[in-house]
Amino acid sequence: MLSRLSMSVRPCVRVCRWVHTKEKGKPLMLNPRTNKGMAFTLKERQILGIHGLLPPKIETQDTQAMRFQKNLKKMSDPLQKYIYLMGIQERNERLFYRVLMEDIEALMPIVYTPTVGLACTQYGHIFRRPKGLFISIKDQGHIRSILDNWPETSVKAVVVTDGERILGLGDLGLYGMGIPVGKLCLYTACAGIRPESCLPVCIDVGTDNEKLLRDPFYMGLYQRRDRSQRYDDLIDEFMEAVVDKYGQDTLIQFEDFGNHNAFRFLKKYREKYCTFNDDIQGTASVALAGLLAAQRVVGKSITEHKVLFLGAGEAALGIANLIVMAMMESGMSQAEARKKIWMFDKYGLLVKGRAYETDSNQEGFVHPDPGDVKSFLDAVNVIKPTAIIGVSGAGRLFTHDVIRAMGSLNEHPIIFALSNPTAKAECTAEDAYSLTQGRCLFASGSPFAPVSLEDGRILTPGQGNNAYIFPGVALAVILSGVRHISDTVFLEAAKTRLCFFLICIIQKGIEYRLISPQKMLLFYQNLNQKNFGMAFRYPEPVDKEAYVRSVVWNINYDSFLPEIYDWPGVSHSPMVD
Repeated sequence: MLSRLSMSVRPCVRVCRWVHTKEKGKPLMLNPRTNKGMAFTLKERQILGIHGLLPPKIETQDTQAMRFQKNLKKMSDPLQKYIYLMGIQERNERLFYRVLMEDIEALMPIVYTPTVGLACTQYGHIFRRPKGLFISIKDQGHIRSILDNWPETSVKAVVVTDGERILGLGDLGLYGMGIPVGKLCLYTACAGIRPESCLPVCIDVGTDNEKLLRDPFYMGLYQRRDRSQRYDDLIDEFMEAVVDKYGQDTLIQFEDFGNHNAFRFLKKYREKYCTFNDDIQGTASVALAGLLAAQRVVGKSITEHKVLFLGAGEAALGIANLIVMAMMESGMSQAEARKKIWMFDKYGLLVKGRAYETDSNQEGFVHPDPGDVKSFLDAVNVIKPTAIIGVSGAGRLFTHDVIRAMGSLNEHPIIFALSNPTAKAECTAEDAYSLTQGRCLFASGSPFAPVSLEDGRILTPGQGNNAYIFPGVALAVILSGVRHISDTVFLEAAKTRLCFFLICIIQKGIEYRLISPQKMLLFYQNLNQKNFGMAFRYPEPVDKEAYVRSVVWNINYDSFLPEIYDWPGVSHSPMVD
């Protein structure tokens, strides 16, 4: 799917930036930010005191990348690939991103979902070296001093989790640290945000996972989750400490918090800090982008769709609210837009008067009972949706009968099975395509292999993962100096096609690349020109494309040679009368 990416990766021998470093000797080689392995030149080795500490051969980054790629291809186990890749990141940061960016189609599922989910479940068993900042509820009152221990001082983006709802895997406690680490890898690989500007954080307040509480290798607090006022006070202190340390425009991305806390914190902090919740808002933008892209095939505007969700938690509500915004922008009232969106959770269809209590966040999507609906299949047949979106995390609940029903109701049914990891997806790509004779528009949260149909067609499934939105939004926020992130940012991201999975979803083979400077420029300009009241970058750059390019990080090695130059026309002899 990503093989058509237009990536430009240049070896270090052709493009080098001169950087002054005070480090010399072995510490220079032990720091992943400065280590170049055998790519240190002879002069660098001699001047920096590392001559003789490396084999005599001087390699290019190209050769180094080939070596690691060859070793990766020998491995078949995804978890072993994950461990190997993280090992590269711990030793040579620029080489890690070179390898990742050159084969992102194959390696994104390793550093991110679905393999990162497996890595989180095994975190204490595969632990090599700590990454990120660990804050526990026992540290209350001292978070600022813990931030002071972080070696980087120019942090621009923080991804934080409390580990309560990791993907579709549930409460993994401190083992959830793998998610912020993986997310920030994609901040750099997909959007070019400098790795030293990124800070992954895990806040440990305990876990209710019985298995972890009995695991001798578990690395977090052996206690039940603290759900008292101390928890809220801890999060408040964390937010204040981050802004005090790094500035008001520091981006703070909330990740994999429990449903109730996710909505509470988004509502509480969105007007006070530069923050967003990826599970609510990032998922929404990707899903909406898919629906907008599907218009080219389906021939229906966004206002003509009727959407049925499997799941009614933070992801479903985030998507639903953004769809409502898009419909309202097209001239529909909020009430009419909400009538087009239905939700089915573990208790059944969200309808008035049902036995189970409805969450306050769900109230806008509670409708009169349409009839006898006991199963999701009944809901499909009664409501007759144009699109079904699965965000339940409960596995294969888009049954064969459900898929067939969607195929009979629509010429091009839209089927988004967005739950992660792969085992939690609501259906497989093969089922979706084969049971609709290849007519459906399918996307999943985790990748599926291409599907061969009986008529000889080979269909490549689209991937509708937040990874295709949050790096671009983060870069745009950093570029424009946004102080508060409204849902308008995510609506604009969906409309400007900032995420790059959506072109695949219509299977037209249109050329595309990772977030390009041109695409980011369009998004950046819209944040400024549409008077959203968000951009705070002063003075406003005259050449915005040049500004975007100047900020984006690249994987080429720096030169650590001191800058040497002459003083022309200067004599070092005393003047003679």
